Amino acid sequence: MVIVMKKSCNRQEIDAVIAMLERCGMGANLSTGAQTTVIGVLGDKTKLEGLNLELMDGVEKCVPIMHSYKLASHEMCPEGRTVTVGGEVIGGKKLCMMAGPCAVESEEQVLEAAQGVRAAGAGFLRGGAYKPRTSPYAFQGMEDEGYRLLRRAADATGLKVISEVVSHDQIDLAGKYCDMLQVGARNMQNFRLLREIGKSGIPVLLKRGIASTVEEWLDAAEYIMSEGNYNVVLCERGIRTFETATRNTLDVSAVPVVRERSSLPVLIDPSHAAGKARYVEPLALAGIAAGADGLIIEVHPNPKVAMSDAAQQLTIPDYGRLVQRAGAVAQALGRTL
Repeated sequence: MVIVMKKSCNRQEIDAVIAMLERCGMGANLSTGAQTTVIGVLGDKTKLEGLNLELMDGVEKCVPIMHSYKLASHEMCPEGRTVTVGGEVIGGKKLCMMAGPCAVESEEQVLEAAQGVRAAGAGFLRGGAYKPRTSPYAFQGMEDEGYRLLRRAADATGLKVISEVVSHDQIDLAGKYCDMLQVGARNMQNFRLLREIGKSGIPVLLKRGIASTVEEWLDAAEYIMSEGNYNVVLCERGIRTFETATRNTLDVSAVPVVRERSSLPVLIDPSHAAGKARYVEPLALAGIAAGADGLIIEVHPNPKVAMSDAAQQLTIPDYGRLVQRAGAVAQALGRTL
């Protein structure tokens, strides 16, 4: 349930409602927007039986939340949340651009990629230090050294770092080198990992599971937020269907659905959806047109020699052209790059 306060309410009235909830053993999440102040009620609502909260001073109405995800719901924060990572704001008018190689392969490779995507307009350097692969014999990444190389390249180019963690015991080390952590599709329901990231407070990009519903995706976000970390950004990266023409089927419709049901920002990953470089740009533009808050795209200085996902990585010049076209779509929607 959320308690919607009157526009004329004062701080004393808000504090009185929160104190009442706490006396009943309930949690309270305060969301103050330009137009509305909302108090989210967390816990067993049966503890509030016999209380008429709508009669308290400053309360306009009480609205039940029917979803299993409370903190991630639109009702809890009607104006929407933004996530700030350094000077980059995700979820605002400006679209967030993340780009870089699928996997960190060498210092030269990641630095060249960083310089290229920075020149094109990206604010984040993405790259896999640890690579969860279907085959145990495929390249698994440079692991801890990969984090260090990403940080070095990002510092040299003025970018923020985002990279995946695949286990809860990697969070402390990754947090030393990464500005934002990524939870990949395979780990969307690794609940131990989600809870530990929630406790860390580090901003996180949560990718949708390969065969997960939107509700399951938002429930995964709730695991992180329930531990106190509200710095969560969602990422639609395609789901598995019967279609084989692309690696995955990009669910563009998930973007407006998420924006209706949730307060969290949402990005599009057209690279993992497409599986082929020639499809990345049209899918990226479709995602922006659908209302996504940004893009995360795989870019390699020389995709032909990439050690993983070579077919779906863009060259640096191709990424530059994509950003220009993405800017035109964004402008048509009243947004900027």
